[in-house]
Amino acid sequence: MEEKKFDFKSIIGFVLISGVLMWMMYSNAPTPEEIKEKEKLEQVQKEKKETVTTTTDKLVETVPANDSLSQVKAKEALGSFAYSATLPSAKEEYTEIKNEGLSLKIANKGGYIVDASILGFDQFEKGSKKTVKLIKDNNANLDLVINTADNRVLHTKDMFFEPKYSKEGENEVLTMRLKAGPNQFLEYRYVLKPGKEYMLDFGIRSQGLENVINTSKPIDLEWQLKTFRNEKSISYENRYTELVFEYEGGKDDYLNAAKDSEDEAKDVSYVAFKQHLFTSILLTDTPFKTAKFKSDNLVDDEANDSVFTKNFVAKLPLEVKGGVVNYNMNWYYGPSKYDILNNYDKNLDEIMPLGWGIFGWINRYVFIPVFGFISGIGIGYGISIIIFTILVRIAMSPVTYKSYVSQAKMKVLRPEIAELNEKFKDNAMKKQQETMKLYSKAGVNPMAGCLPALMQMPVFYALFQFFPSMFDLRQQNFLWADDLSSYDALLTWEQNIPVISFITGNHISLFALLAAIAIFFYMKMTTGDQQMSAPTQEGMPDMGKIMKIMIYISPLMMLFFFNNYASGLSLYYFVSNLITIGIMLVIKNYIVKEDKILAKIQENKSKPKTESKFQRKMREMMEQAEAQKKANKK
Repeated sequence: MEEKKFDFKSIIGFVLISGVLMWMMYSNAPTPEEIKEKEKLEQVQKEKKETVTTTTDKLVETVPANDSLSQVKAKEALGSFAYSATLPSAKEEYTEIKNEGLSLKIANKGGYIVDASILGFDQFEKGSKKTVKLIKDNNANLDLVINTADNRVLHTKDMFFEPKYSKEGENEVLTMRLKAGPNQFLEYRYVLKPGKEYMLDFGIRSQGLENVINTSKPIDLEWQLKTFRNEKSISYENRYTELVFEYEGGKDDYLNAAKDSEDEAKDVSYVAFKQHLFTSILLTDTPFKTAKFKSDNLVDDEANDSVFTKNFVAKLPLEVKGGVVNYNMNWYYGPSKYDILNNYDKNLDEIMPLGWGIFGWINRYVFIPVFGFISGIGIGYGISIIIFTILVRIAMSPVTYKSYVSQAKMKVLRPEIAELNEKFKDNAMKKQQETMKLYSKAGVNPMAGCLPALMQMPVFYALFQFFPSMFDLRQQNFLWADDLSSYDALLTWEQNIPVISFITGNHISLFALLAAIAIFFYMKMTTGDQQMSAPTQEGMPDMGKIMKIMIYISPLMMLFFFNNYASGLSLYYFVSNLITIGIMLVIKNYIVKEDKILAKIQENKSKPKTESKFQRKMREMMEQAEAQKKANKK
């Protein structure tokens, strides 16, 4: 088959297309006058927003705490908890606690975290970089639904807590109390440890509320979070943004990340709102008896839905025992990083999508330690991926060798198989018997070529899970890629281009393109031998024609699947395919010689063969089938 080459017309066409794309981007760019007008408008809107905020704050602050009319209204709405509305803390104020890894703001209203910043990590945003925030601008709330003794249903998110800050050693402690009297309260207790610590202690307890709350009903805790986009590709980030939970003493499950979904479970010990490379987790020492979970996908159109990825809701019942609620819990706000989560020894590593069974085992005990050791040398993550790829390919080279030897043996036997096909073309059963006899005499296993490929599947799938889970690749650059945890863009465009946009989206990833080109040459190099070694069986499709088509389809499929994936994964497959091509060339030209294989096969034919139980059983079954066929003809 003649290879296709770029001719002069193709080059001109490529240049023209590039020129059209550049002209479209230039023509759509705003003029200087439009930019100035936009800046003026934004400034006016900003001033309006600041004015409204200031006015609202003043209105809240100027409500007198001893206003009798206000107290009556509060009593009607809040019952005993109206006491909390009369305290000086009944204001829209915040208390901040902070260490080297976390900065948290807790609001008086609701008593929950309204701002959670992960220090030292930047959100990927065009034109600027901002600190990653898991919570901000009212995207989250924590609400306790309380049934009171006087038949009210109250929501803690709407009531004011009284803050009290203190230090216990080096720990920062913040208690938030929703008061029904001087010594009657519902308390949230936050304890933040020093250093780069992402886990904080969190407690919920009540005191003196036995006659205030309805103790026969549980208090329902509702935790809600709209997850912000923090990464370069919102579609890729959203694919790995999911709700994960542990239940019944160590089992774990998750909600489908691809669609809106709901679930419930018993004896839940933690709930995680995972955002691909960051996560928010609520853990409890006392399992929640029956929990309900909900996940809503907020990305229908990547071009327009560019702020949020998912909306997560967890409804968790808190038991009231002896008129008291008392739960010791923890919050985690931080990186979705295997080493950090695993060190807590709370089964949090299950939040990472490392794969199940043998796939997860390979990632946990082989790939993560090996890659961690290589990258820890300090040679950069791009070079670390290349070295890691070389080690994996060397480890898999015996499998590659066996696969090629099997193909070479089948290729040598092809003339004899062709003779059998011609000789017994009218008797498929006899042809199959004689073919199996030939394989047995020659010492060739026709399935040997498939086994190496099957052996590589666990490694292939484990790697497919490994790279998206590697937090360390986040915003690490290599060559032209500015973030190995996301795609690298050789060419981007805004407009929808038929067919091309369907395959690649609005960009072309260079590493994905190189990986696709490498797989094309690898398949072109190996397909000829496979066609020569695998004769077409009667009644079966012509595999030669199928393989010719696959030479061109497979690279397009690789580009389609990997164009939006992490460039670190595409880099791995590009280097892996290059190394595999090199190994195959060395084996073909310097190690495996067809004349030696032929001599070995002839030698095997002269040796007496002992049938295995399987081979004998197969032969007997085929002989019986042949005898039955002859009997039917008579």
